Amino acid sequence: MLAYRHAFHVGNPADVLKHIVLLGVLERMAAKDKAYWYIDTHAGAGSYQLADRMAQRLAEYQTGIGLLWGRKDMPPPVAAYVKHIRTFNAGGELRTYPGSPALAGSVLRPQDRMRLFELHTTDFRLLDATWGQQPHVEVRNSDGFAGLKAVLPPPTRRGVVLIDPSYELDSDYGQLVAALRDAISRFATGVYCVWYPQLQSLESIRLPKRLKALSPAGWMHAQLSTAAPRPDGFGLMGSGMFVINPPFGLQESLKATLPWLARTLGQDGAGQHVLEGHTP
Repeated sequence: MLAYRHAFHVGNPADVLKHIVLLGVLERMAAKDKAYWYIDTHAGAGSYQLADRMAQRLAEYQTGIGLLWGRKDMPPPVAAYVKHIRTFNAGGELRTYPGSPALAGSVLRPQDRMRLFELHTTDFRLLDATWGQQPHVEVRNSDGFAGLKAVLPPPTRRGVVLIDPSYELDSDYGQLVAALRDAISRFATGVYCVWYPQLQSLESIRLPKRLKALSPAGWMHAQLSTAAPRPDGFGLMGSGMFVINPPFGLQESLKATLPWLARTLGQDGAGQHVLEGHTP
């Protein structure tokens, strides 16, 4: 939805989970020399200044990356994630939060390629200003769901697709499932990372089950809850990352990480987690 701006929520616990999992996937993809493509269907602005008005409006980063910034007891995947964030913050003060394109771009190798889609005009301009002239990167002002058809399968037959729409419309859920079903039919061996919000809505609750039905070749589901359900039925309780064709070792790396994150980021004792997977 064009009204949505990720800058209002940047660096929150949902970003923490999404980016820890994403970095874990990309690290394992780089274990082989062969090139791969990184495709982001809803790339946003690419990077965010935490002092900006939009980031300060809700200041959600204070309950996410802000709570991790000074910690010395982090599990290895969390420590690696925070180390990546620090590379965007010279001097040690938390001022900038890199979005998924910036994080992915910082770990891609010369042989890898990046394709970024963003429909919001303002965010596209910001994204294009940073990445539009970079070698091996294409930035498109278009719908990422539709754009998948043009880039799958990648020529290298190795690829990671991140799908994290706003979910502001109930129709986003059905559109995501349809786009993912088509993508898998084109590129069955791709690694698909789907972020979703944990809400008190039927669509949100049903989504992991619908994704499992699309994943006969294997899947991993990680969910991090940080807030208790509200009496009015609204508000974000947490988020999840569903990975189709997860790289070997990804789920194992999160076994100690998710409980630690639930304890550290959970509000008023509401921290919980789910970690499950299936390998044929």
